[in-house]
Amino acid sequence: MSLLPYLEANRIEAGCDEVGRGCLAGPVVAAAVILPFSYQNPWINDSKKLGKTQRENLIEEIKGNAMAWAIGEASVEEIDRINILNASFLAMKRAILKLEMKPEHLLIDGNRWRSDLDFSHTCVIKGDGKIASIAAASILAKVYRDELMEKLALDFPHFAWERNAGYPTKAHREGIEKFGSTIWHRKSFQLLPRQLELELNQKSS
Repeated sequence: MSLLPYLEANRIEAGCDEVGRGCLAGPVVAAAVILPFSYQNPWINDSKKLGKTQRENLIEEIKGNAMAWAIGEASVEEIDRINILNASFLAMKRAILKLEMKPEHLLIDGNRWRSDLDFSHTCVIKGDGKIASIAAASILAKVYRDELMEKLALDFPHFAWERNAGYPTKAHREGIEKFGSTIWHRKSFQLLPRQLELELNQKSS
């Protein structure tokens, strides 16, 4: 069953989603996608519900059929400076501004959106499982970020980023414990479970 092709007919809508908010390392990445009004593809769905090969197979399909698409990032430094939520908004803003076609309305995955952009918008909770353009954005962002983390893993091989994309898996935590953090780790995040305990002990001593 295909997801909804639009929220309102005959309106140029850009579906927007981000990936990497819960990671310990790497940038947060967002994508914006404008699909044709009549476009339908039963395989396009929330990127988390698709396997790696399925996502990769859909990339050229989405790029080839989209009226416009773009990727935006917010760096580790920006995440640490303005916090992950604001960095996610910034990555989405950058993706939207890079679109070659100007949208009339934004469809934002989630329940919050804050921006100085002059576009009307609708927040759609779990929108990547409901509206095709948001799902397409989630796929583009996920594949782009996964490939980026796989490349970084070549230079930083101790954290299994090629498998966990920077998320807090056991292997990733063990790598931090043994080798310490890197320039790609988010210093504002709790990198190790015992980190919070150590910080509390330091403050009380």
